[in-house]
This record gives sequence, C-alpha cells and structure tokens, in this order.
Amino acid sequence: MKKIILTGDRPTGKLHVGHYVGSLAERVRLQDSGEFDEIYIMIADAQALTDNADNPEKVRQNIINVALDYLAVGIDPNKANIFIQSMIPQLPELTCYYMNLVTVARVQRNPTVKAEIQQKNFEQSVPVGFFCYPISQASDITAFQATHVPVGEDQKPMLEQCNEIVRKFNATYGEVLVEPEIVLSSNKACLRLPGTDGKAKMSKSIGNCIYLADDAKTLKTKIMSMYTDPNHIRIEDPGQVEGNSVFTYLDAFSTPEHFAEFLPEYQCLDELKEHYTRGGLGDVKIKKFLNKVMEAKFGPIRERRREWEQRIPEVYDILKAGTAVAEKKAAETLNKVKDAMKINYFSGDDRLA
Repeated sequence: MKKIILTGDRPTGKLHVGHYVGSLAERVRLQDSGEFDEIYIMIADAQALTDNADNPEKVRQNIINVALDYLAVGIDPNKANIFIQSMIPQLPELTCYYMNLVTVARVQRNPTVKAEIQQKNFEQSVPVGFFCYPISQASDITAFQATHVPVGEDQKPMLEQCNEIVRKFNATYGEVLVEPEIVLSSNKACLRLPGTDGKAKMSKSIGNCIYLADDAKTLKTKIMSMYTDPNHIRIEDPGQVEGNSVFTYLDAFSTPEHFAEFLPEYQCLDELKEHYTRGGLGDVKIKKFLNKVMEAKFGPIRERRREWEQRIPEVYDILKAGTAVAEKKAAETLNKVKDAMKINYFSGDDRLA
C-alpha cells in the first residue's frame, strides 16, 4: 500500500507559531523523509466558510496568506500538492454519502466540535455546515486515501470520528476506504502551545498569537508582554515554571546551541528553570532570551515569506497545479465509492439496463 499524507489548514488568517509546532514542522520533516509516495496539503476554504459564510472575502484573501506561509516554512511544491478544497467537487459528494453513516448524537459528542461551538458562542444557532464538518473532514482525508494525517493534538477526536466512518463504510459496502493514522509532534511541549496570554490555546479569534509573518519588532513586543508567573513580582521571588508561557515556549523552541550563543551562563533549559524556581532570575531576562531564540528560528522563515510575496503569480500557478492533481485523485476515490455503493449508474457492470 502506498503511504499518503493529507493535511491542511483553514484560511481564516495568517498561520502562527502554534500551527508551526503543532503540524507545519512535522509536515516538512515528513515531506523531506522520502518515506511517502504522495503528499496533499489542503487549504480548507470550504471548511472556513462554515463559520465565515457572511465574510467570504476574508477567506478568499487568506488563501494566498496560507499558501505563502506553507512555502515559507519549507513545503516544497515539487514534493507536495498544495490545493484549494472548494475546487475539488468530489469532496462534498463524498460528504453527502458519509452523512448517512453518522448520527447527530455522535457528532454532538465530538469534543472538538463541542469546544469550538462554545468558543464561537454559537449556542443554539450552530450552522449545519459547521456542525457537520467532522464528516466533511473525513471526506477530505479519505478522498486522497491518506494513510497518515499530521495535525495538532486538538484534532485527535476528528481522526477518531473519521476512522469510525471508514469502518462503517467498509463494513456496509466492502473494503474501499483507508483508515488513516494520526501523526503528532514528537516534542510534547509542541502538542498544544498556549497563547501569549497564558490561555490554553493560541487562537486568531482572541488575538493571542505570534504569527509566522510577524516582523522582528512585533515579535519582540509580543514576547515581552507574555504571561509568566503572576506571583513572581520581584527578581528575588521564587518563580513558577508550570503554566508559565515563556518556559513553555522555551521547551518548544530552545536548544543547547541557543544557550551557548545567547545565554552562555546556563548550559541548558533545566539550569535556567532551576534558577527561576529558587528565585533571583527576572522575567525580563528570560523573555529577552526567548526573543533571541524565536528570532533565530523564525527570522529565516519570515524572509522566505517576503521573497515569495514578490512571486504571487508563481504561487497561483502552484495552487492551480496542485489542485489539478488533487482533483484527479479524489475522482478516482469517488468512483470506487460509487462502485461499492452500486450507484455508478452509467458505467461498469452496474449500469442501468
């Protein structure tokens, strides 16, 4: 069996460092590993419209932003097909068939859906499209016969529901669909990077993000205002590392090489944590160190993004080429699904008499 990757992001804004540690860095690693036969990276504009239906221009404008971020972090269009979800007509058709295999109660139990309904204050006014997006996501994954899906930890319930749909379909109609495997970051600190305000999740909607496109001045401003330990008032006070966003970011990004270059009085992060915990180390010092670490990591990405911004027609060509490849693959899967369901009425042995 071929090894195939499907992953993607909603174009509701520029991508942030939470996206990077949660899935983008892993995508680049997998892309460059040579282990995979096909790679599809989706700009999920149709999914973005489920809660932005009144503002399609926002989604449209951010398609290029997401594409620029992909190219900046190292997604290679010669190795991966970057495509636009709404340009693949087979996806909503597959969604329609899968809807018959899932109960309303099951979708309501999905933890990701429940959390996002609460976050977006939908309450009793949940759009049907948004409510059903786990089924749409299963369509996206199975259309490309994906064997591996690199995503953030918060998407695990979506993959579980996708696999339920795959098993139900195959049990009903025959072995057609592939059950995918979730791929999470190996760095546990990266599984759920908090926002700069200390809240559990970095989110564009509440403005606690550090974007990949942020310039050096903006990056520094955001880091210097980050949440630390509210009880660490004076330098000599003992500090709390757990729940301290600055240390969570250092867990995710710092290396021994960073200490050797930017903070040589400490050999590693454990030494820094120990000093902070016993007292005598100020927040400003660790924030300045984090800023140097983040600039070293994301400065080159920012520069590559600026270079691609000068080549927008080429970016459009990349999206167009990737979408053409993706549509061909999805059409192959849809034909197999309709054959299995015996609804390919005008082709093959099951055509109408």
